[in-house]
Amino acid sequence: MQTLLRSETAQVKITGDGPLTIIGEKINPTGNKRLAEALRQGDFDYVRDLAAKQVAAGADVLDVNVGLPDLNEVELLPRMVEIVASEVKVPLCLDSANADALAAALAVTPGKPLVNSVNGKEASLRVVLPVVKERGAAVIGLTLDDDGIPKDAETRLAIAGKILERAAQLGIPAEDVIIDPLVLTVGADTSAATVTLRTIELVRREFGVNINLGASNVSFGLPDRHTINQAFLALAAGAGATCLITDAAKLAPTIRAVDLLLGRDMYARRYIQYFRARPKE
Repeated sequence: MQTLLRSETAQVKITGDGPLTIIGEKINPTGNKRLAEALRQGDFDYVRDLAAKQVAAGADVLDVNVGLPDLNEVELLPRMVEIVASEVKVPLCLDSANADALAAALAVTPGKPLVNSVNGKEASLRVVLPVVKERGAAVIGLTLDDDGIPKDAETRLAIAGKILERAAQLGIPAEDVIIDPLVLTVGADTSAATVTLRTIELVRREFGVNINLGASNVSFGLPDRHTINQAFLALAAGAGATCLITDAAKLAPTIRAVDLLLGRDMYARRYIQYFRARPKE
């Protein structure tokens, strides 16, 4: 199954038999004090720099998030979309739980964007999916509901089914719904990664849709997080994940290697091209 995203001039195809899609995560003020202050001060040159560096590092899509309690998302998210779209040519992923902010930003987003995200809570399904349908966007569906994030893969599968069913009722096709099976830190729950991997396998088998992950959550609170993230990313791709919200500068080399080892890079062309294009150290 293919999910197509577009900017004004570029198209990204997310599919199970192609290379992993990298969604650059860095335009997000959560945990980034410099970006948070830049947004408060209207320093959009820093935002442009972040966007350009992520694409240069290998990001296929850019996530755009302005979620700070003291900022007006309805006003700022559309402005950020315009700034990022003017700087880079890749499709955008609009990251907000605020339906009004999403609607305002989608109105100025070129091409066919991705919305991050909807979930299995009734309130989320009721307000986010109509906005996605009206704009003709694609959407990430998180496998949580009013009871939180389930501890088992089967309940997460059921939530994925609920999201897909409600989307279909509004006329949103399955190929435009990317399921995120969610991953929690293995530092707090030893089975966290295996439950996510099992959910990926079940969702791919049952529904055949594309799978997204926020790859870095698995290592939260642990030393040498990069090594854990690399290992989990490879396992998730082998289980059927097709796109990842991550730091392209840190994990794009690993992702290129995973694509090569999974037979998605004929004669290692993309792998070689990527490393030839990287700045010499």
